[in-house]
Amino acid sequence: MYYNGIYHLFYQYNSEGAVWGNIVWAHSVSKDLINWIKLEPAIYPSEPFDRYGCWSGSATILPGNKPVILYTGIIDINQTQVQNYAIPANLSDPYLTKWIKPNNNPLITADVSINKTAFRDPTTAWFGPDGYWRITIGSRRRNRGISHLYRSRDFMHWVKAQHPLHSQAETGNWECPDFYPVSISGKYGLDTSVMGPNVKHVFKVSLDATRYEYYTIGTYENDRYVPDEGMIDGWNGLRYDYGNFYASKSFFDSSKNRRILWGWANESDTQENDVKKGWAGIQLIPRTIVLDPNGKQLLQWPIEEVEALRREKVYLNDKDLVQGEKIEINGITAAQADVDVTFSFQSLEKAEPFDPTWDRYDAQKLCGQKDSTVDGGLGPFGLITLASENLKEYTPVFFRVFKDQNKHLVLMCSDASRSTLADGISNSNDGKDAYRPSFGGFVDVDLTEMKLSLRSLIDNSVVESFGAGGKTCISSRVYPTLAIYNNAHLYAFNNGTETIKIESLSAWSMSKPLQMNR
Repeated sequence: MYYNGIYHLFYQYNSEGAVWGNIVWAHSVSKDLINWIKLEPAIYPSEPFDRYGCWSGSATILPGNKPVILYTGIIDINQTQVQNYAIPANLSDPYLTKWIKPNNNPLITADVSINKTAFRDPTTAWFGPDGYWRITIGSRRRNRGISHLYRSRDFMHWVKAQHPLHSQAETGNWECPDFYPVSISGKYGLDTSVMGPNVKHVFKVSLDATRYEYYTIGTYENDRYVPDEGMIDGWNGLRYDYGNFYASKSFFDSSKNRRILWGWANESDTQENDVKKGWAGIQLIPRTIVLDPNGKQLLQWPIEEVEALRREKVYLNDKDLVQGEKIEINGITAAQADVDVTFSFQSLEKAEPFDPTWDRYDAQKLCGQKDSTVDGGLGPFGLITLASENLKEYTPVFFRVFKDQNKHLVLMCSDASRSTLADGISNSNDGKDAYRPSFGGFVDVDLTEMKLSLRSLIDNSVVESFGAGGKTCISSRVYPTLAIYNNAHLYAFNNGTETIKIESLSAWSMSKPLQMNR
């Protein structure tokens, strides 16, 4: 949340080890979302209403500029879940260091119609014109995902609405729901309570079954959310990020009139290696989110503050890449870099036909089949990140264009399968073995100008990429053994028969932000 000039990050944290368990609400603060001060935990198990765990939730700023946290408490060994609140002990403390859990908790308990062991993660509240606050809480009934709606006049006494805000069959348990308005004009973010004729709403869930996040855009009327026609509501739907990205939360930053999305990337290495290194899980770079002018998806982009970390810069332009060619980007720290490139091509004629037997909703599978070494027509072309000498290790991020009936399909891939020589590879994202897939997503982009842009933020064990101005985003966790620090290399490449031009490429070395303990 943003409060009185300070950004607050509350996050699920195990202070006792690099594995899940012993969860508290850790707390860090910042004035710029980049340099952070670590404080003592804000919330930790201590009362009957959260003795067995303090799980996720959200913050809301109430009238009178009073912040309040809603969070899920675990009350027994059966993981029965209730909804609690906490408030700052001292509003004059700029960092809101200490938080109080009043004794009228819990505020919300599951009634007989609710699965009480799948009832968690209350959202930021929004205030309606009828004078009621509303929140939604993730749940499931058998295999139907549900987001229950609750209303309150005073934020203390909550009543469940007769109907959920939204639900969908065959999606499994809904975690970390997020619900917020976006402006149709797309320029600025909106406070969570804004409604009106020039507003759409976004509904996001983290799906327990797939460990990915999905969103739809739609309308919110009479306390019902309805996705727009054509939106796919389920496992084949739009994602914030087609890689390692989960349990995200957005908030309205009133200082710059923007909505900021912040996601978590867990480790893709073996649990044994996590324990050895002593930490697990990172927050990715915060992103601004706005509605795409086409109204069909969101656009995400790294917050402008990250540019303050830029140091040495190199620039290339008007460079041709023929089939099989790669150009090294020298003069920057390739293991810690910000790269922004625009590629162009003369024709779409060499685009490969899209095989009708392929699953057009499984871009990840297609990226595995058509990796960066498989020659094509228009693509594969893009960046080779975190590359070792002689390419024994590398993580390519690239495009490939297909011709599909009356249109073209753009595939974007971030391939971790060759990222390391270390053992432990697995095809399962169960958190125990290394998970190194070729992540992929399709990019809904107009190719009239024959251009595709790519921005990648590279930071030692993570490559966070934004295709076509943030239409499609993919984050990969990678663990090179050779391509580390000064031994990492960065290239632009093309393995398609169509010559690709680097219209412009800007790359920067990135410095480290400050992290301090108070």
